Amino acid sequence: MIVRVSVDNAPANQLFDYKVPDELSGGISIGSRVTIPFAKRASASGIVVELPESSPFEGKLKSISALDSPSPTVLPSLVKLAIWMSKYYLATLSKSLETLLPAPVRNGRIHEKTMLYIDAAESFDETTLTKRQGELLADIRRVGGGWMRQLCEEFQCTATTLRKMADLGALVISERQQRRSPLRRGRIVPTKPLPLNNDQAIALSDITNALPSDADSFPQTPPKPILLFGVTGSGKTEVYLQAISNALERGLGAIVLVPEISLTPQTVMRFSSRFGDRIAVLHSALSNGERYDEWQRIRKGDARVVVGPRSAVFAPVEKLGLIVVDEEHEPSYKQEESPRYNARDVAVMRAHFEKCVVVLGSATPSMESWRNSSLGKYALSRLSARAAEGAAMPLVRVIDMNEENARSGRVNIFAKELLDAMHDRLQRHEQIILFLNRRGFSTSLTCPSCGYVETCERCDVPFTYHRADDCLRCHICGAWKRPPSACPSCSDAQFKFAGFGTQRVESIVKQCFPGARVARMDADSTSRKLSHDDILDAFKAGETDILIGTQMIAKGLHFPLVTLVGIINADSSLHIPDFRAGERTFQLLAQVSGRTGRGTLPGEVYVQSYTPEHPAVQMAKTENFEGFAKQELPLRSEMGYPPFVHLTCITLTGPAENLTESLMSKIRKTIIDKKPHGVVVSEVCPASLPKADNLFRFQVVLRGPNSLQMTETIKSTLEEHPISTPFRISVDVDAHSF
Repeated sequence: MIVRVSVDNAPANQLFDYKVPDELSGGISIGSRVTIPFAKRASASGIVVELPESSPFEGKLKSISALDSPSPTVLPSLVKLAIWMSKYYLATLSKSLETLLPAPVRNGRIHEKTMLYIDAAESFDETTLTKRQGELLADIRRVGGGWMRQLCEEFQCTATTLRKMADLGALVISERQQRRSPLRRGRIVPTKPLPLNNDQAIALSDITNALPSDADSFPQTPPKPILLFGVTGSGKTEVYLQAISNALERGLGAIVLVPEISLTPQTVMRFSSRFGDRIAVLHSALSNGERYDEWQRIRKGDARVVVGPRSAVFAPVEKLGLIVVDEEHEPSYKQEESPRYNARDVAVMRAHFEKCVVVLGSATPSMESWRNSSLGKYALSRLSARAAEGAAMPLVRVIDMNEENARSGRVNIFAKELLDAMHDRLQRHEQIILFLNRRGFSTSLTCPSCGYVETCERCDVPFTYHRADDCLRCHICGAWKRPPSACPSCSDAQFKFAGFGTQRVESIVKQCFPGARVARMDADSTSRKLSHDDILDAFKAGETDILIGTQMIAKGLHFPLVTLVGIINADSSLHIPDFRAGERTFQLLAQVSGRTGRGTLPGEVYVQSYTPEHPAVQMAKTENFEGFAKQELPLRSEMGYPPFVHLTCITLTGPAENLTESLMSKIRKTIIDKKPHGVVVSEVCPASLPKADNLFRFQVVLRGPNSLQMTETIKSTLEEHPISTPFRISVDVDAHSF
């Protein structure tokens, strides 16, 4: 028997053939993880990706040394998905396979955790025990046994006492696996399905009708992806829950993707209350032990529903029936390292390979998904109204900050109307969300005398001032320094803090409303484990009046007492040189606005804007996605941008500006010589961030009707121009931005 193996960390996209010893042949299959001799190494690890009948290798094949597990470590369907990813995203197969496995599973350093468990013996002559031992036995019987450490704490005894009782036959001590659970301890109150309105019932029917009838009856033809297009607060999550319940009844598994780790706790709580221990959680903020245990529960079939951000799309769920991609438009589904996959697109391909249903949910779909639905590639289900009885869409007011500043004679962070509305809500004991998509205290430190700006030397971008630890930080490379006491250019001591971030907004809110309970949620305040949970739990419990945050709070959160949302500097993303700027601004404004008025109390939104007449701002007022798409798509078509073409961005990084640009020019010339008909190749230009961490960055952008055509051209070009240290090249297929 011969196997074809992808060796871990293989630099090239090359597979290697090995013989299988007779004693291992019965347990080998596609997806098996094996130990092999490789090159000069005595042992290496790899994944079996093919079972060929013969090998083209003319020499003597080496034999596999060991089989890591009797069952495949990687599901055969996921091996197929990894092969597709390596071709589509131009990554090595070993890197794509590595992406499927969490690091604790891949490196083999984490194992199951076992602890001592105490049970009371079924029958025992208690007269042989002392009075204290008898009391302990009665207590242990009452609670039904437990972990030795916990019983010692609860009943104030020692392990020695329990061991003596075990020697007498009163107790049974055994080693058991203890799950390192990522879920918060505490009682989860079970919930029952909620009644659905007509739109929800139709959407649920669309999904369940597409599901396989049972775990052994998958269709020959994959069902169409379903775009669930529903306004904010329309009850998409309840549709997901009931669709998953239906899938579980048929013996099928499910995966639910959320765009942000911050959304995971609230989503997991809702799903756990419905499905209990059948839920598993996968995301990068878990400890290694927690990730290992959760992955093993999924692989063994103990957990049939998986919730997590983009990497959860690779969860080893067998007999997968349903994949839900919530907020499918979110750019955070795009991986920034090789393979640069989009979890939404990978979910669609996995559903295609496994012939299961994929549901893409959003109130503001991506232009790609919306066009696919209009072309009939995706089925479309609509939720046109909010689900809660009496809940209406919020009233949105756009404030022209140019007029506000002219009236007051200075630049304001808050408009007077918004401050008055906040005061009113605090008086009524209602909750407020303030959104600003920029962290830190001030965006730059500027000298008013000579115009000098304190800049990171490694990245050529202004430092952001963080007041909490009184330091300047670069949000690109992470460098930091103390603020200078005087201007390095003219020695003026009167430095000016220009711009503002969430820390400064928090400081001003506390000054304006000293009695209010204020919390901030951004990358700085959520670095500690479970900090997302703590902030959101306090807000949900009514212990926080005003929540200030970045895009972490812009989507998916459901708090019925929130009646006011203030969006500060709403149109900052409009001025980024990116063809998606209008789309992202519309999506962000609509999603943030949707956090209010989700209960019986009416909601109100104040949008502070310097370009209030922009279509993205105006249409976000009424969450008019279809109107926005009708205006945006013809512009994209005319300019030759996605979704009408595919876009691939090549970025070359190097330590010397001239050499990096020259090498990028050679690569571009070869691409032009090889490119297929219909592909447009841009000029070589500096990246939008031209220097980062002391490295210069140049880009070439390809646009064409077919991604695989472009990647084949790029692949053959890079074979002619192999890139070696100190240069680095990245190829971003279906790039979300430049």
